Amino acid sequence: MLAINVHSDPPGGFISLDCGATSNYNDSRTGLKWVPDNLYTNVGQTKTIKYPRLLSWLTTLRYFPERFLNKYCYLVPVYEGRTYLLRTSYYYGNYDGRNSPPVFDQIIDGTKWGLVNTSTLDSTGSYSFYEAVIKSTGKTIRLCLGRNAQTVGDPFISAIELRLLAPTIYNATNFEKYGLSLVARSNFGYSGNDIKRYPTDGYDRLWLPFKDSHQHISTTNISVTGVWNLPPNAVFETALVTNKVESMEIQWPQAQSLENSTYYICLYFNDIDHAVPTRPRIFNVSFNGISFYPDLNISDYTAWAVYATDWTMQGLTKLSLDPVSGSSAGPLINAGEMFQQFTLGGTTLERDVRALNKVKESLTNVPLDWEGDPCLPVGYSWTGITCSQGSRIRVTVLNLTNSGLSGSLSPSIANLTALSHIWLGNNNISGSIPDLKSLKLLSSLHLEGNRLSGTIPKSLANLKYLSQLYLQHNDLSGTAPEGILNNPGLELWLYPGNALLETLPASARSPTPSSERSIPLGSERETQPTSAASPSP
Repeated sequence: MLAINVHSDPPGGFISLDCGATSNYNDSRTGLKWVPDNLYTNVGQTKTIKYPRLLSWLTTLRYFPERFLNKYCYLVPVYEGRTYLLRTSYYYGNYDGRNSPPVFDQIIDGTKWGLVNTSTLDSTGSYSFYEAVIKSTGKTIRLCLGRNAQTVGDPFISAIELRLLAPTIYNATNFEKYGLSLVARSNFGYSGNDIKRYPTDGYDRLWLPFKDSHQHISTTNISVTGVWNLPPNAVFETALVTNKVESMEIQWPQAQSLENSTYYICLYFNDIDHAVPTRPRIFNVSFNGISFYPDLNISDYTAWAVYATDWTMQGLTKLSLDPVSGSSAGPLINAGEMFQQFTLGGTTLERDVRALNKVKESLTNVPLDWEGDPCLPVGYSWTGITCSQGSRIRVTVLNLTNSGLSGSLSPSIANLTALSHIWLGNNNISGSIPDLKSLKLLSSLHLEGNRLSGTIPKSLANLKYLSQLYLQHNDLSGTAPEGILNNPGLELWLYPGNALLETLPASARSPTPSSERSIPLGSERETQPTSAASPSP
């Protein structure tokens, strides 16, 4: 179980996790504080990368060799209902000596965010980073790495950064339905090699230099306020511009073929070309020949942002700026951002998530993949958990038979009201059996082979769909409820074990219980139910 208190306030608007690090430090370039990641995950092992001139947060990593799990999760506290930039960074550095950078999935809560392909990484210090913009739905964000059919080695991660954004940034996006995955964030015309980030950008967005054959111009001491998405002043101090009144064509993003999808695009303009004293500077903006924004007039030295939230594109993309008739200055552009929209995959019903986490807290030795969303994405559900499909995702089966569990069974299990099967037999669970009267759909209850004590709850007799009740090999006492003893449709096992023999009628004390109400004496009964709704093995 994670050691972090997820009910406490998050540590400010910025969280920077150096995966594999052992102590806190302040980054010399940004002044931002980095902390080790060990309090935010309970799986994985760490490694140090010994290459010169690496960024400090690339010198260690956490990798996940536990191949019996299919996902590995971090749990990070956030402010509920706020918009965050989530950035993950990966530097392989041949840490495992295999010369085989792995491929794996990134998952945010219940949504498969995208594929991580670290094969582009090398020993020269280059690395890959991925950014998503999402809205938090609770007090935590769960980031998971997942194995998929392409994963050969072990997933790993170098750094995780969360940045709280102002409510107005990217707010044209419906974050109830979509997240944004960064494709490009470009500082057009900047001739340096450094990336503009915090403190230049107060939200620590990374603005990468964009250079091509067009003329590069620059100025200083630009002050821009009130521009959509609040880009930093620095990106308005450089630009690409044409030498004369002619079209500008840019392949943007560079050398990158886009998936057939919808994109959020925002372009930023501010006329800093004082070499052209006459105006106006008016041009049409288009992508691959399709009009994006017509007759854009940036002649008044006012900064502009033009954007689209659902722009469909694929393949290589050409950004064209074409001067209109009467324009006396050629087109100019300062910066741009492009995100691919991804549809949120939903989440398991929050009540079920809370209940399962209570169950997890009361047990020990639960599966290590009991982190993140219990049911989603499809294919990444927790070990022992089966879920319903459709728009309302519920937990329907809990099956941790022979899993080495101990501890007690939380009363919160009764809040999993869609459960049809509970299979927790042959563990070492102690304490009492909770009142399960709210589990109206429960069909089978297997608690045999534990150390449960106390009495059998009378409410079990009122569960009309209950057809299997296995409680043998426990330390139960008292009188078995008449309702379960007199139910001819209930397959019942109360012994051997338990201190109930003196209180049971002769028919229930028989060493060979009759037909439909029993299973063969001494069977460990690990066979699954035969109904269509049975738990999976």
